[in-house]
Amino acid sequence: MIRIFPFIFIVLWSSAFVTTKPIIDNSDPFAALAFRFFFVALGFLIFSVFTKQKILITNKNLIQSLFSGVLFHGIYLGGVFYSVSIGIPTGIAALIVTLQPILTNALAGKFLKEEVSFKQWIGVMLGFMGAALVLGFDIGINLPLIGVISSFVALLAITTSTLWQKKIGNNLPLSVSNMYQAVGGCGFHVIIIVIFTDPYINFTNTFLIAMSHQIILVSFGAFTILMFLINNNSASKTVSIFFLIPPTTAFMAWLFLDEVLNNFDIIGFAVATLGVYIATRKNKI
Repeated sequence: MIRIFPFIFIVLWSSAFVTTKPIIDNSDPFAALAFRFFFVALGFLIFSVFTKQKILITNKNLIQSLFSGVLFHGIYLGGVFYSVSIGIPTGIAALIVTLQPILTNALAGKFLKEEVSFKQWIGVMLGFMGAALVLGFDIGINLPLIGVISSFVALLAITTSTLWQKKIGNNLPLSVSNMYQAVGGCGFHVIIIVIFTDPYINFTNTFLIAMSHQIILVSFGAFTILMFLINNNSASKTVSIFFLIPPTTAFMAWLFLDEVLNNFDIIGFAVATLGVYIATRKNKI
């Protein structure tokens, strides 16, 4: 059973991009995310209390967790949701932000003093070449420029969050850390709503089903599986199959959302997928 957990994670993670579309079709993207992470924070709070975890933490750990939440649940997901809401296909949004593993590898040498191999640099170049092929001449014509920029902002946010987490580390219980991160993400979106947007949510059946999917299967399920894999020394297996996210998302978007990919898109996905695979694949000993 444990052997299939990485693939369950990939399916759940990829499906999050697909269920984003029906959510933003029925709501303002930032209102939807504030709604989502309010209930995610509440869920982790209830779980933490039920399992008798220590809720009160030091100011340092609180600030670190809130900041991680702003980066990941706030800027990263905000960028993805906003880009999809203004016309970026979910498969392309997934491709851009899933370059995160190779961008992390590229920056790890400078910020974490980790050795970055030649193989990893090859993967970085292939990954971004593939993204360039997918985006091609569509930017500003078929793809809104601001949407592409938002997706790359999301990419930088999730990369920064990953480096930040690796840099600081902490010994907080997972449910407590996730709770405060969700609070940080929710607070970020509330601020965006108050200052910039005119929030609305149409509580249609479609919205409720898609939102339930993202709260239960993604925010609770996918993240729980990911932490389980890491705790059982299977993180490398999970990271090594991150290259499956863009094509899986593209297939789901074609199947459920009728999104169409041209030949350059397909070639670009293949090149980027190969790049992420090369950059994240562990050498066999």
